[in-house]
Amino acid sequence: MRTSPKKKTAFFCTECGAMHLRWQGQCKECGAWNSLQEEKVVAPSRKSAMPSISAKAVLIPEISGEQDERIKSGVNEFDRTLGGGAVAGSALLIGGEPGIGKSSLLLQAAEGYSRQGINVLYVSGEESASQIKSRSARFGMKGENIAVANTTELEEILNLAATGYQVVIIDSVQTTATSSFDSPPGTVGQVRESAARLIEATRRSNSILFLVGHITKEGMVAGPKVLEHMVDAVLYFEGDRQHLFRLLRAQKNRFGPAGEIGVFEMTARGLAEAANPSRVFMSGDNYQPAPGRVIASAMEGSRSYLVEVEALVVNSPYGMPQRVASGLDSRRLAIINAVLEKRGGIPLGGHDVFVNIAGGMRLDDTALDLAFLTAAASSKLNLIVPGDMVIIGEIGLAGDVRGVSHLDRRLLEAARLGLKRAVVPRSNMGDLNAPDKMEILPVAQIGQALEIIR
Repeated sequence: MRTSPKKKTAFFCTECGAMHLRWQGQCKECGAWNSLQEEKVVAPSRKSAMPSISAKAVLIPEISGEQDERIKSGVNEFDRTLGGGAVAGSALLIGGEPGIGKSSLLLQAAEGYSRQGINVLYVSGEESASQIKSRSARFGMKGENIAVANTTELEEILNLAATGYQVVIIDSVQTTATSSFDSPPGTVGQVRESAARLIEATRRSNSILFLVGHITKEGMVAGPKVLEHMVDAVLYFEGDRQHLFRLLRAQKNRFGPAGEIGVFEMTARGLAEAANPSRVFMSGDNYQPAPGRVIASAMEGSRSYLVEVEALVVNSPYGMPQRVASGLDSRRLAIINAVLEKRGGIPLGGHDVFVNIAGGMRLDDTALDLAFLTAAASSKLNLIVPGDMVIIGEIGLAGDVRGVSHLDRRLLEAARLGLKRAVVPRSNMGDLNAPDKMEILPVAQIGQALEIIR
């Protein structure tokens, strides 16, 4: 008599994916509390647990030095974020909030691959084939080499992918499930097992795998953290749904620079590439200088662009002054306020301070520090910073202005958009190759920067 496979219960951490034999309050791997979730798994047979092939070690001098083959989609901002295109045999994870445009972006990338004669398999577990057809028609796509499948069964997806597709898109990995687990789709075990088997199939076929992942309220890809370590690249599609612009940011990339971004604009016919990001995050020719408004320079990956930094300092009508940051880490804002008050001599204790980066963008570049500080001082003192001036520099707790990276690129972008003056760290002046006809104003302390705008 044939018996069914034995089932056992295990507890998986929803934060890191670690397995525990019994429940406990804290995960022993990542230290998260109350994160263990019970799941029933099918124990593999001893035969299937044995490796099917033997590993072979190769000396480094004997390894082939051939470059990885990159395949471009034709969507330049998408390919730029990937480091010049997707590498054959790689797996890529794209995360973002619901409705931000992940499916639209991948559908347009699939059309780009299709026009080159590349066979694409688009597997959707959330939309029907007719919905995808309707969207492709709205985008003006032909889709001649794009096959659409509406399924969530992992085994079915693997069978389809094995029939000769060079690009496979899974939308989304949280809807994919395998019969090896009794738990519903989206649980830690299902997500991890589905991703592992899909990636393994991608390596064998030398194809390209795109996994769409939902994000949690903390802004991380839902599911075990180990999923981000399994793939070759992690891309986040960012932006406010109330704004037209979207950012595709490379959080991790084994085949290209991390931190690279692509800028898109959401239109009725899909996502349009924004070839000039500085025009996106500034008012362009309509820029109007005002108290609390400063032009700054940001670097993301290899790209430099200008952004509008805004600050508003007002008397606080409440007992506890507010500190509100949009696009900037609130802890960084607290440091900037403290330095401005202690080293700049501008009291902010009884004032509310609001700062913002125009366009709904979020940046972590410390070269924006001096611009934020200058904007806050400008608002407090009701002074106007000239509209042809860019302010660049990181600030220290002693009130010193520290050097920044890639200052030459930042100034070239500022000069290209017609800016005439630049406040820069004095420590960068040694090997600086400044653009012609741009006045460079080096500063070593924040007091010197404040004197320039007075």
